[in-house]
Amino acid sequence: MGLPAPLLAGGFERLVRPLLFASYGGDPEAIHERTILALAGVAGLPPARGALALVAGSSGHPVTVAGVRFPNRVGLAAGMDKDGLAARAWQSFGFGFVEVGTVTAHAQPGNDRPRVFRLRSSEALINRMGFNNAGAEALAATLTQAGVLRGNGGAGIPLGISIGKTKVVALDQAVPDYLRSLATVAPHADYVAVNVSSPNTPNLRTLQDGGALAQLTDALVKRAAELAEGGVPVPIFVKLAPDLAWSQVDEVIAACESAGIAGLIATNTTLARDHLSPADLARANEAGGLSGAPLTARAREVVGYLGRHTRLPVMGVGGVMTKADATALFDAGASLVQLYTGFIYHGPALVAQINADDARRNRP
Repeated sequence: MGLPAPLLAGGFERLVRPLLFASYGGDPEAIHERTILALAGVAGLPPARGALALVAGSSGHPVTVAGVRFPNRVGLAAGMDKDGLAARAWQSFGFGFVEVGTVTAHAQPGNDRPRVFRLRSSEALINRMGFNNAGAEALAATLTQAGVLRGNGGAGIPLGISIGKTKVVALDQAVPDYLRSLATVAPHADYVAVNVSSPNTPNLRTLQDGGALAQLTDALVKRAAELAEGGVPVPIFVKLAPDLAWSQVDEVIAACESAGIAGLIATNTTLARDHLSPADLARANEAGGLSGAPLTARAREVVGYLGRHTRLPVMGVGGVMTKADATALFDAGASLVQLYTGFIYHGPALVAQINADDARRNRP
């Protein structure tokens, strides 16, 4: 199932990461785009996927959450594969699930470049992408071509789809905008994540307010039931910001429990600039959401709060840079964890380390 984690880590951090970070003039977004295109090529070739799995694959502890069977508890967070181009490649890295998107009902270019900044000393990123994507219909077409449908295992692992609000759509039209995306992607999603917490779309986070979120979640859950036509509706998760006060988190919990939301994802990127290395302070004034190691403690705190105040399952995400970070989220109450910045800095070895530790901890 892949190389031993220490060998995988050494190869990635001494060879692959330096080459990647130095390519395309060191532009993080250009590197990201080319990497996804390369993985899209791998995704379409079963022998290539198999070869990648022989190098980077790993297995962990299986679990069922919200009716979905996950082969292990480590997933790839939204934002890495926005348009689902590499949906069939992620299993080969040892992931137990992948969340593609965030997509919007209408295609949009996102914010102006440059919009991604690497803070290497802090093992962090700042991004202000702004939901750049080809649109929900394009994602559905891509997944159709790849043979990925809800429940058919076409991606090899469960596939979640994150949906967000189109930037040019007014807030008072957010509900129909999200409903359009839901109807478009539901046939391909093992779960749908509702992104109301990105800091990079103006006023989006106001949709986390109790009344607005109750209206949105009620509408989404009802529409999911209609789309299921008497079958099992696609599970819907809501993704929270890490910057909410506890009273606001309580409002989110109440709205989600009342609507019948399947679970929560905690957390998105933060507007705070705490815990940065002195070497990275010059980047602190860049607008956008901060991810990576500076978010580790806050994400754990939010997951712990949710674990004490709701029975809804939680996907823990934010600052998972080591297997110990993942273990702490599991211990705080997370049923699953997701990686983004940690995967960029530490590659598939991090997935393998978490999987191995989780399997050991859950051995009968």
